[in-house]
Amino acid sequence: MTPLGGGDDNGDIVAEINITPLTDIFLVLLIIFMITSSAMIESGGKVNLPKAVATQTESRGTTVTLAPKNEIFVNQKRVSEEGLEKALQELLNNNANKTVILRGDKDVLLGDTVKIMSIIKRAGASEIAIAAEAERSKTR
Repeated sequence: MTPLGGGDDNGDIVAEINITPLTDIFLVLLIIFMITSSAMIESGGKVNLPKAVATQTESRGTTVTLAPKNEIFVNQKRVSEEGLEKALQELLNNNANKTVILRGDKDVLLGDTVKIMSIIKRAGASEIAIAAEAERSKTR
């Protein structure tokens, strides 16, 4: 008498999971994540970020960008230094995440950066994250 599953004499059932479609989905999600994360980092004015040895993936929050010609952007919207605190207060009051990501060109002076950081803190930010470009390791 033959088993119902086919002509297998020993009666073992062979069940394998095909992971090819799952792998395809993961690759598509990875590509989408890479594209969207680079778009999030490039918000605001064009700046040359300083290099850092170790960088951490930034959390989402309000982005303040300092461009080299004393231009200030809050989430891609240009604001004056006088209007920065008010613009940040409006955004931070409407957002549960009180983190502000500071992106500054490497040619921006330290004094200007410290002044902007104090305005960000006065506006109600709980944390200030500083964006930096990952330094590429030298391989031999």
